[in-house]
Amino acid sequence: MPDNANPTLPAAQMHVMPDGTRIAWIADGTAPGADSRSGTFWLGGFKSDMRGTKAEVLADHARRTGRSFVRFDYSGHGESGGAFVDGTISSWLGNAEAIFDTHAAGKRVLIGSSMGGWIALLLARRLIAAGKAERLVGLVLIAPAADMTKYLMWDKYGEEFRDEVVRLGKYERPSEYSDEPYVITRALIEDGQQHLMLEQGLDVPCPVRVLQGEDDPDVPWEHGLKVYRALRGGDISFDLIKQGDHRLSTERDLARLDETVEALCIRADGLV
Repeated sequence: MPDNANPTLPAAQMHVMPDGTRIAWIADGTAPGADSRSGTFWLGGFKSDMRGTKAEVLADHARRTGRSFVRFDYSGHGESGGAFVDGTISSWLGNAEAIFDTHAAGKRVLIGSSMGGWIALLLARRLIAAGKAERLVGLVLIAPAADMTKYLMWDKYGEEFRDEVVRLGKYERPSEYSDEPYVITRALIEDGQQHLMLEQGLDVPCPVRVLQGEDDPDVPWEHGLKVYRALRGGDISFDLIKQGDHRLSTERDLARLDETVEALCIRADGLV
């Protein structure tokens, strides 16, 4: 039985994008905008989905604390429509912005994992540019893969990868997290160029917590530190986790995530 057919799991709702793509999203805890307390917003990683371990822990956190938690699947991911190979950073950022603006009212802590860390920063930049910085009350970035199309793909994977992307328009890279390979397209690489942000950096008007595994093979700790150093603000920290992997889904890691998120929410609510 697929996850979305399990009656014990919350059912996804659908948001229709202007191009007709149906984006699946779920609200846990208090209904968005139902009270004045800060809520949370999840941005998953490359080829992940909103029912993964960390997202479920955050959903439980929302139900336990009575906060609002909104999560969604990018196009071509999980329960959303569209093809994964057609996705780009622009389209996935557009999905995030649409769900955030339409279904995640009020003050929010953005929580981004891997590629979701990049999308979270891009969404934060858009909110700041649009004069909506007051809605952004915290960022939790888990192994943030900001600028990944350049530093973690194009520059890292070697000549064979670059040759196939240019000649064939795509490269199929084996995944240790799935039986299906990661398909990395030329469109993804080229589109990513317009969203590179690490050299320019970003002024962030809210607390930022970077959680990074020391033994992460996909987003090395040196890259996480580079993201940390690219952010400018008065309350930004980098937590390097001994023996931590890319998923950061051990009981210890999940407890740290839960505590980090709640601490930012309490601070945003003026309770400390």
